[in-house]
Amino acid sequence: MTLPRTPSQTVGPFFTIGLCRRPKNELVARGVRLVGRLLDGQDEPVNDGVIEIFDAASGRWGRCGTDVEGRFSFLVAPDTPHVEAYVFARGLLKHQLTRIQLSDAERDDGALRFDIRLQGDRQTVFFAV
Repeated sequence: MTLPRTPSQTVGPFFTIGLCRRPKNELVARGVRLVGRLLDGQDEPVNDGVIEIFDAASGRWGRCGTDVEGRFSFLVAPDTPHVEAYVFARGLLKHQLTRIQLSDAERDDGALRFDIRLQGDRQTVFFAV
């Protein structure tokens, strides 16, 4: 008799348990500020998500929880062309992976801005993991 596979469990919304007390979002001492918002299908902020990035130029990982407006922020190497971003949010069965091309990000008050949309007409492109 073959038993069915155990289904995946949704992640969250208890990310603050895993977030450290000291900042993990500044990957370099001097660099470019990358900011954005994590948004759902109705463009509402996801206030309990986590974004993790890998900056190949610095060879470092970073992690940032979203705030009540869905905002996240990282300090990345100024010469990096892109960062890999892992998105963790309530309701997801698995994390989502995307690439943020810094050349495509919008300039916003001296920072690069890239919003991540989980669903909808302007949904961010996610890669299969």
